[in-house]
Amino acid sequence: MDDYEHLDPDGIDFAPVDRTAERLALLTLEEAHDLLRLLLAIAQEGEGPLSPEAGRLAKEIAARIPSEN
Repeated sequence: MDDYEHLDPDGIDFAPVDRTAERLALLTLEEAHDLLRLLLAIAQEGEGPLSPEAGRLAKEIAARIPSEN
């Protein structure tokens, strides 16, 4: 049993969502490599609270895009 049974989903105010808005386009390969470099830089610092998550995301992205070479 979770602690959310007392909540009424119809009674919760959610942020409005524009359902007609276009979704973002996919990243270009260059943008994906830029993002990968940024995540790797954050992960390699190893001190901040985001370092482990940046490392995980860098591995996920690297597995999905071709190398720059």
